[in-house]
Amino acid sequence: MKKARKPAQRNRHEFDLEQFLPYLLNQAAEATSRSFEQIYSSRYGMTRTQWRVMANLGKFGAMTAKDICKISHIEKTKVSRAIVAMAESGFLTKQVSSTDRRAENLLLTARGMRTFNELGQRALDHDRQLRGRLDSEFSKTLVLVLQGLASR
Repeated sequence: MKKARKPAQRNRHEFDLEQFLPYLLNQAAEATSRSFEQIYSSRYGMTRTQWRVMANLGKFGAMTAKDICKISHIEKTKVSRAIVAMAESGFLTKQVSSTDRRAENLLLTARGMRTFNELGQRALDHDRQLRGRLDSEFSKTLVLVLQGLASR
């Protein structure tokens, strides 16, 4: 069990990390993601970035790495590493773009789609469990607030 740290004495106008909204949002994201991470990590050996790449390709279809970086707000090197590992594992394939020979379109393979569909069902179950801990109206409001923050 972790020993709680006693906060240092501070002026009420000083910065307090535990009240800083970006910090709180990050902490909430980490806490709610860990149990789902166990599923894709233990069953498929995937990293969080690989799951996010798969989820985007499963939802939107063929995309470039640049598209995934833009939509997911993941840095290019992490996406590139994830793509290499996923191609080696047979989850995705690359095709040279017909409109830009320098770009590659990424597509899930049949194995990748089966995995996406299975993990998608597990993700829905995980989401239902999380929402089950919240009041229904609060859950709806929280989604709207988070979508509003994400769109800015």
